[in-house]
Amino acid sequence: MTTTDAKTAIDDTVKAHDVVLFMKGTKMMPQCGFSSRVAGVLNFIGVEYHDVNVLSDEEIRQGIKDYSDWPTIPQLYVKGEFVGGCDIITEMTLSGELDQLLADQGVTYDAGAFEKIREANA
Repeated sequence: MTTTDAKTAIDDTVKAHDVVLFMKGTKMMPQCGFSSRVAGVLNFIGVEYHDVNVLSDEEIRQGIKDYSDWPTIPQLYVKGEFVGGCDIITEMTLSGELDQLLADQGVTYDAGAFEKIREANA
């Protein structure tokens, strides 16, 4: 796969799914702590999302960093827009910004789960 092919594949994936997480491992078996944390939040709040294991394709692994101009993985996309990595998603979850973003974009989630996360981290 060339760099151009990787960019096209990434672009197609981001546009084909409402929520996409580029991560190390899979949503059922994350292979790094940061990917595990973001996948854990998405799984806990019941968001339907597409996971892309960057460890299975070096072109995608580098390509996603170039695509977003963001140096780290995981990377979360909602409705084709880059949202952030682990630290940003954690902050947005605790502040209420992530649920607001999902609601604004028409993505279904469990609001009660967000409250449980915030209570546990208060």
